Amino acid sequence: MAGLNVSLSFFFATFALCEGARRASKALLPVGAYEGFAREVVGAVQLGACCLEMRMLVELGPWAGGFGPDLLLTLLFLLFLAHGATLDGALANPTVSLQEFLMAEASLPGTLLKLAAQGLGMQAACTLTHLCWAWELSDLHLLQSLMAQSCSSALRTSVPHGALVEAVCAFCFHLILLHLRHSPPAYRVPAVALLVTVTAYTAGPFTSAFFNPALATSVTFGCSGHTLLEYAQVYWLGPLTGMVLAVLLHQGRLPRLFQRNLFYSQKNKYRAPRGKPALASGDTQTPAKGSSGREPGRRSVDGPHSS
Repeated sequence: MAGLNVSLSFFFATFALCEGARRASKALLPVGAYEGFAREVVGAVQLGACCLEMRMLVELGPWAGGFGPDLLLTLLFLLFLAHGATLDGALANPTVSLQEFLMAEASLPGTLLKLAAQGLGMQAACTLTHLCWAWELSDLHLLQSLMAQSCSSALRTSVPHGALVEAVCAFCFHLILLHLRHSPPAYRVPAVALLVTVTAYTAGPFTSAFFNPALATSVTFGCSGHTLLEYAQVYWLGPLTGMVLAVLLHQGRLPRLFQRNLFYSQKNKYRAPRGKPALASGDTQTPAKGSSGREPGRRSVDGPHSS
């Protein structure tokens, strides 16, 4: 359990340092610089470092530490609960940034700036995590440090199957995000954490279920086993395809590109009131009471109770 305690300390230290960096940058930087760049860098560092440590536990924990899948999945769920509560609105995922762009909720320069910040943050997370592993604070870190120079690929299936798996994971992830984007965080954060845990359990043995191009690039693109083009097909093209399909299914269109709904018919919420049908020229209208259209001097033959 000593290795698990060191990893838990690593998680707590990562969250504490990133929270301190968030508060300092929010206090020192203008709002635009913080929300468009600094917040994304810190969020990507936090997510990337924790995912690297978690991946180490998944790969080495079962045989070097005796960790069961129930412990690892519970830890993953709690980690993403903590991420959802502390990221302060940071996306830390290029496909989510591109989703906002396709939804016409973000400009092109702002999206490009966030993409650069996310890539920078993931690279910084890799550097800092490998530095921590080099300190060999636990047996797991020692083994990971020895294995880091010849890392194994996270892609353990064929390229088409891997691209399909990543696309399906991204499709479900973005569909949940779109469906819950206006929900309170008390509902949205546990739902996303549960979805990530389920996809990691089902798709993890095939592709590690990244559905995050920046994270996958930092973690596995440098490992042997596949070419850069094959990695790009699985970890870039797959998630992007899943995200686009999720937006199309949810919105019926890509708001940035199309104004007309491609899938669903638009019905007017406000119906015009129905007018009374016009009388034909031969129809006559019998009034209930005395009518002004009677001839002068003509007496009514109807009784007082006639209608």
